[in-house]
Amino acid sequence: MESVQPRSSSSATFTLEQFRHQAPRELNTNPYLQRQAARESNARSYPRRIPLALQEAHGLYVRDTQGQLFMDCLAGAGTLALGHNHPVAIAAMRQTLDSGLPLHTLDLTTPVKDRFVEDLFNALPENFARHARIQFCGPTGADGIEAALKLARIATGRKPILTFSGGYHGMTLGTLSLMGNLGPKQALGSLMADVQFLPYPYDYRCPFGIGGEAGIDAGLHFIEQLLSDPESGVLPPAAVVVEVVQGEGGVIPAPVRWLQGLRQLTRKYGVALIIDEVQTGLGRTGKLFAFQHADIEPDILVLSKAIGGGLPLAVMVYREELDTWKPGSHAGTFRGNQMAMAAGGATLRHIISENLPGHAEVMGQRLMEQLRQLQGEYPCLGQVRGRGLMVGVEVVSDTPGDSRVPAADTALAQAIQRQCLRLGVILELGGRHGAVVRFLPPLIIQAEEIDVLVELFRVALNNALAETKGRALHIA
Repeated sequence: MESVQPRSSSSATFTLEQFRHQAPRELNTNPYLQRQAARESNARSYPRRIPLALQEAHGLYVRDTQGQLFMDCLAGAGTLALGHNHPVAIAAMRQTLDSGLPLHTLDLTTPVKDRFVEDLFNALPENFARHARIQFCGPTGADGIEAALKLARIATGRKPILTFSGGYHGMTLGTLSLMGNLGPKQALGSLMADVQFLPYPYDYRCPFGIGGEAGIDAGLHFIEQLLSDPESGVLPPAAVVVEVVQGEGGVIPAPVRWLQGLRQLTRKYGVALIIDEVQTGLGRTGKLFAFQHADIEPDILVLSKAIGGGLPLAVMVYREELDTWKPGSHAGTFRGNQMAMAAGGATLRHIISENLPGHAEVMGQRLMEQLRQLQGEYPCLGQVRGRGLMVGVEVVSDTPGDSRVPAADTALAQAIQRQCLRLGVILELGGRHGAVVRFLPPLIIQAEEIDVLVELFRVALNNALAETKGRALHIA
């Protein structure tokens, strides 16, 4: 597949040449960061790892208050599919503001909302859309998942929920119950009852210790045994909640055959399949929706992040047979964000018209190929994986881990992130022990920018290796 060059870039304000011709510098504290640390909650997270005060942003690039440019390969944790301040999204927002449309409408309809629903349903697989209903949720992915759990329990009359180790679905009490990461849950005590964790097909660190096709078979057999065995100890579940690519869990793509098998099992045993596409939706993985890689359809689909065109929005789309809940079963004051619907609809139309999913697939392949070349030179890069422009590099040590792969190297991964930031690249970490470097650039990133990104990653990797071994740093 050839890459499709987007006809309109986000802005000519910042360019790759401007970015390349700036010198690396130390990230000093400034008054904005000092005031943030003094006034904001101890629960703040990103500023601890990415200590920046941002002033301006266009496309792939952001500029901080000290004039430094950065490649933003975090992009609002995948929210900014078109990058920062893309003219398509900005024009839709301005048109909405100039129209006099009420910006807050609860769940009352408007022409903007009506068009957004039409755009979304036209983008969904035809068979799924033909028999679907939509629920607008509070403007976070977590609230979309909460709504999906309610709907599944009401529609099926069952209570148990199946979820997967390594999963991330939000930070509310309900969604924390589905989270693989133990850290945020430990101080809270009991969470939502009737949640059962299943092994996710993480081939590099296979939960069954076998990997490959045998690991897929074992995972599906385990799930079927749980659903069919009258002595399994697990009551018939209302739903299975799954990410097609685990994001925060370390950018782990589920194998196509495993996803197809999971769909067959959930249908066979009458279990609602909830697919969480909060981070993968709208072209991120090389398809408009990640479940399309496996040619399956969910019973319930949850979308947020990119669906709002950079503004807060979350929706749940589901099969009409499940629409048995009563009026008011799920509500929220800010489920009528008209600006987000306008920007989101325009963004979705642009993604489709410019074939940005195809572009993301080609750029993602380019990124992974170059990272795999580095992997051949650096044993600390244990695995490069991903789909489209959702890419992860698992950082490992020379200390033996389990019988198959070396142990995760958290300190080195953190050093890589710091050194990337000094060189002007914003990346995030995730996965087991926070040892997976994650790449989530906007879908408009170009080939030359991919090349520069990997070049800088190599320099940062060398600097990080020197840092963690106590040698003097050298910044090229």
